[in-house]
Amino acid sequence: MLLSKTSRGAALVIAAGAALLCGAAAPAQSLLPPGRGAALIGSDLAVLEARESRKDLPCLVTPTRPVLGFDLKFHAGFEIAVPLRELAGSENLLTILFRVTSDKEKDNPAYFTQRIRVPSIDEDAKGEAYLQGAFDMGEGKYTVDWLMRDRTERVCASFWESLAELPTRDKPLELSAKPGELLASEKEEFADEPAVERSTTDGALAVKVLVNFAPQNWRASSLQPMDTSALVSMLRTLQRDPRVSRFSVVAFNLQEQRVLYRQPAEDRIDFPAIGEALKGLQLGRVDAAKLRQKNSETEFLGELITAELRVQGELPDALIFAGPKVMLQENVAPETLRVVGEPAFPIFYMNYNLYPQMTPWRDTIGHAVKYFKGQEYTISRPRDLWFAVTEMVGKIVKLRSGKHPATNASNGGTDEAVAH
Repeated sequence: MLLSKTSRGAALVIAAGAALLCGAAAPAQSLLPPGRGAALIGSDLAVLEARESRKDLPCLVTPTRPVLGFDLKFHAGFEIAVPLRELAGSENLLTILFRVTSDKEKDNPAYFTQRIRVPSIDEDAKGEAYLQGAFDMGEGKYTVDWLMRDRTERVCASFWESLAELPTRDKPLELSAKPGELLASEKEEFADEPAVERSTTDGALAVKVLVNFAPQNWRASSLQPMDTSALVSMLRTLQRDPRVSRFSVVAFNLQEQRVLYRQPAEDRIDFPAIGEALKGLQLGRVDAAKLRQKNSETEFLGELITAELRVQGELPDALIFAGPKVMLQENVAPETLRVVGEPAFPIFYMNYNLYPQMTPWRDTIGHAVKYFKGQEYTISRPRDLWFAVTEMVGKIVKLRSGKHPATNASNGGTDEAVAH
């Protein structure tokens, strides 16, 4: 995908993969079906088998180390720099092919491919073209055999090893990719989740989730891919827990002061519908009447909280807020929250905050959760999300069964827990 136009003295930037930490909108390489590797042209296979670096097509390949994302998969890949003069002339076609072999599956490598069309470039163009590629993996050690060729059959080839390993303290995490598993990076952030076999021993837990789809940076004019990925991963991690079988979702944006999407209680979260609703998100555009209203964001939040806590009909077993830290000029007034009375279910807050040391104080949603004696988790890293959901659902099970008081007795009656 072409990201910037070419010109003399400027670099051509082409993206061939997704952002490595949490996913992005750029297309990733395609994973060839099993057995298709044998159908590759002989010259390509000969280069991969020889495992000798080639610079017929001059390029610099820099592997990127595997990083665990909020989706609980390792993301790895590479960055490529090619002098523009090597791509000068009429339109070109770059073909990237690489083979990744797990130490656990040496006889069953995975093949990835990507074709990139390069526009016409001036003969005297200066600078470099930059490309990126990405793929997903489970924990393990891998060998990568990589090549890129142009239309004239010039080849750049590189080879390296890649280690995806959890720290000792994170070993309990249940990753969404199995050890040794290789996957193409997700091209669709809001794809449907596979069905989950639900537990029957704990009963059919039902949760209501209120997600503030907003960027970490309150002043940002758009929702960043990293933020979207983290927030969607919160929902996916909840849905993957077999102890929860009913989900209702309210997606909102506090900056726009608008509910974007509502899903009544269903047996799964409708991710494509949420993604479609977010297409209408226009940060920075607020109704003029609301701009004239003092503390309109606080009023919107107060109305949303009171409306969602006054549940009509079937009660959820818990209400969960999720979203980035929200620092409004005023918190929701106690008298606004008081009209709700004592909630009939516990309240939790997964506060997505990549830099908690910069804003260590409680935010506006956190103050409302505290008022209702709820519990807050700070989500800064993938391990925080997994441990928070695991503990939170465990508490919901205990509260439902009546084995535990509604307040957080484990920390002496305080109302906040921060996961690290």
